[in-house]
Amino acid sequence: MSRSSLSVVVITYNEAHRIGRCLESVAGVADEMVVVDSGSTDTTVEIAERCGARVVHQPFLGYIEQKNYATEQARYDWVLSLDADEVLTDGLREEIRKAVDAPSCQGYSMPRLTCFCGHWVRYGGWYPDRKLRLYDRRFGRWTGTNPHDQYKLQDGSKEARLSGDLLHYSYDSLSDHLKQIDRFSLIGATALYERGKRSSILKMLVKPLARFVRGYFLQTGFLDGLTGLVIAANSAHAVFLKYYRLYRIQHQKAA
Repeated sequence: MSRSSLSVVVITYNEAHRIGRCLESVAGVADEMVVVDSGSTDTTVEIAERCGARVVHQPFLGYIEQKNYATEQARYDWVLSLDADEVLTDGLREEIRKAVDAPSCQGYSMPRLTCFCGHWVRYGGWYPDRKLRLYDRRFGRWTGTNPHDQYKLQDGSKEARLSGDLLHYSYDSLSDHLKQIDRFSLIGATALYERGKRSSILKMLVKPLARFVRGYFLQTGFLDGLTGLVIAANSAHAVFLKYYRLYRIQHQKAA
């Protein structure tokens, strides 16, 4: 059986400090690299092209929509979708090569290990954080609720698990995390409203507390020390902001 070809696709916006490391990590496994850029004003495009990627320019459509668009730009049906802040380990790269050489299913998930402010996070629900990123695009599609995308295979398709870690260099500082929470909470609140969800003061009180208890205690986030406490507190803050903004949206629409 001849080897299937693999397209690696990445969506970007001002990722000059990360995109090179990401693309370099797929050397030897990617038959093509496609970067879909949504108007970067830094040197993301130049770095991607220097690494050998084909750059496609597309204004941002939303996380789910942009990833579906990126998948459609690939030349090959087997696709590895990465974020610019993700890097393949040697072990994962070898597993991907073997999977593409002789596919046994339509999609493969992999554990993602996140680096938060220099600390590799292994508790609090952040690991193994499996992501289905290697797939035959004929059998699935990106779905979910923005900004939280996930790849979903069609009914009847088979999924297998890879064991090598996908390294996620998420936040270099606490302020980076807080900025993303602020941005994602508005996107998430808008998406919830469009799905018919509504907020209340009770939800703003209960849901953040529940998120903190789940992450810090039930999912043993305390084992990550101070980092685990910061993550649990930030996660609770993110839930509060999302439901606060949903509350504001629904009242503005009703006015």
